Amino acid sequence: MGSTVIVNDGQHLHHTDHGGSGPVVVLLHSFLMDERMFASQIAALRSDFRLVTVDERGHGGTPADAPFDYWDVARDVLALLDHLGIDSAAVAGTSQGGFVALRMALLAPDRVTALAVMGSSGAAEDPQVAAAYRQLAESWAANGPKEEQLDAVAGTCLGSMPADGWKETWRSVPGDRLLRIMSTLVERDGVLGRLDRIRCPALVLHGSADAAYPVARAEELAAGIPGAEQLVVVEDGAHFLSLTHAEAVNPHLQRFLAAHA
Repeated sequence: MGSTVIVNDGQHLHHTDHGGSGPVVVLLHSFLMDERMFASQIAALRSDFRLVTVDERGHGGTPADAPFDYWDVARDVLALLDHLGIDSAAVAGTSQGGFVALRMALLAPDRVTALAVMGSSGAAEDPQVAAAYRQLAESWAANGPKEEQLDAVAGTCLGSMPADGWKETWRSVPGDRLLRIMSTLVERDGVLGRLDRIRCPALVLHGSADAAYPVARAEELAAGIPGAEQLVVVEDGAHFLSLTHAEAVNPHLQRFLAAHA
């Protein structure tokens, strides 16, 4: 069962410390998701690592009462590590979680021992895509989500994976919260020009069928981070790769974290 702490400037942050005596690994979820999306990774890794999952601002049990960016979220997680008495940790993030993980490695290079980024990007959002996402959020906030909108989000993020349970979560997102987290997503800055400052080993995984970001976004990350291993492309993998293709992803995470966490 998770708990909530107060971090930067009074921000409430919901998290779960899953315990264990191994190296610490922080797992960071995707847009519209929460810490539950890592159930498979928790089952596969908890015997070897101390896992910490976090609900990022505006998701799950963590509120977002004012505008924020992913640098703020990265600082939230670093403050959580302070609260837990953790000096350093490996960080793994999927999609939006990857945005946060990259920024953690840039803000606190001495505290991030290893970095795993899945289905993510170091670039700013494409302007045309950003405009379409804003339009979706505005319609959703004004009228509630239509079934075809939920289906479109599920198809983009989860591919062919059944999404009924997650759709229920998405239906419950208040309109003002959706607008705020969508604004953060589409207005994020790019970090490609700063990737050479990341000091730790890195693993980049991407699905060949990712409907949100092409494999080229992952190639940029693998090429730009000095300590990155060779890019791993998961055949037919969807955007929320660690959830939809856990059986393919988990062995790579296990090997990488065992070597570097």
